Amino acid sequence: MKLAVVGGGSTYTPELIDGFARLRDTLPIEELVLVDPAADRLELVGPLARRIFAKQGHPGRITTTADLDAGVEGADAVLLQLRVGGQAAREQDETWPLECGCVGQETTGAGGLAKAMRTVPVVLDIAERVRRTNPDAWIIDFTNPVGIVTRALLQAGHKAVGLCNVAIGFQRKFARLLEVAPAEVHLDHVGLNHLSWELGVRLGGPDGEDVLPRLLAEHGEAIAADLRMPAPLLGRLGVVPSYYLRYFYAHDEVVRELGTKPSRAAEVAAMEKELLALYGDPALDEKPALLAERGGAFYSEAAVDLAASLLGGGGSPVQVVNTYNNGTLPFLPDDAVIETQARVDGSGAVPLAVPALDPLFAGLIAGVTAYEDLALRAALHGGRDRVYKALLAHPLVGQFEYAEQLTDRLIAHNREHLAWA
Repeated sequence: MKLAVVGGGSTYTPELIDGFARLRDTLPIEELVLVDPAADRLELVGPLARRIFAKQGHPGRITTTADLDAGVEGADAVLLQLRVGGQAAREQDETWPLECGCVGQETTGAGGLAKAMRTVPVVLDIAERVRRTNPDAWIIDFTNPVGIVTRALLQAGHKAVGLCNVAIGFQRKFARLLEVAPAEVHLDHVGLNHLSWELGVRLGGPDGEDVLPRLLAEHGEAIAADLRMPAPLLGRLGVVPSYYLRYFYAHDEVVRELGTKPSRAAEVAAMEKELLALYGDPALDEKPALLAERGGAFYSEAAVDLAASLLGGGGSPVQVVNTYNNGTLPFLPDDAVIETQARVDGSGAVPLAVPALDPLFAGLIAGVTAYEDLALRAALHGGRDRVYKALLAHPLVGQFEYAEQLTDRLIAHNREHLAWA
């Protein structure tokens, strides 16, 4: 089995390598190729990856290359974890929206649109080159904004599934609170990428006992503190929202906070500098503890599980992924991409049935889906008017004066990435 990781020079990669090494029986990789145009990063990440494999006794071969076509040739699956424009672009995504009184964040709101505009054309070019080299390869997208990028891939006819670590993070957290193995915890996870809710927490399987009411009664304060939301809110909702819902439920408070501290991009850039220095230590043969602060917790477990199911059936039969709606949420178009539990095998992902949603959740899902449709049109076809309409449609913007100002800023800060600008 051959896997390729596009964006293999990322500081995330040792997390992925660690999972591949530990879970080699689930996903028996013979060859792993790290693909990245940043040769300086590959020179640090590649040797560390090989040392991690060696320490854990993994027999697979790890190679590195800047040549995309050579790297993906013959791959059974290609994982995408790239950031177009790097942390410098993220820094902009998180700052210029604040100038207009809107949340500055790299995956949602105006910053998320900017990232989609930069990312979708690049990902589609990569996917076309994968298809020319190996049309049977699966594409696993971890590149944000995952929902929009996965929809672009699917609409272009690629064999693609989107992946995020939010759900597996909740699964692991709830398992600790319940003092059970993570495999015993199944989530009624419904929504869009970075706009989702845990409607139930079931023990033993998708049809098992729902223990979410007990979790909220016994651990509601701790769960709410992790989400930085008030416990009474979770009690009134009766569900556990993704922490990204804080951008919607406490927008003005978040904007005030973001305006008084360094951006997350600045923090991550400093952390990456330190991580790369650690990776260059020839004595290091495991992922460093600092990597846990980078984000992406449990990403490797989720990636292994998904790849194993797509490539041979070794993974969990039911996983939370991003895939076509296809009637699962009846108020959305079939070609909307939702994030929910799905049965995954060699033919792809098929969402499980979802009960009728409270309008409180369904309305926000529908509104953000409309934005994502407009955002994808803007990313594919360009044009100031398309950017403006997408921003006007987003619930975190929604005012014509803000949309006008944000459109100008988005184009000005991303001109080098926009072929039409």
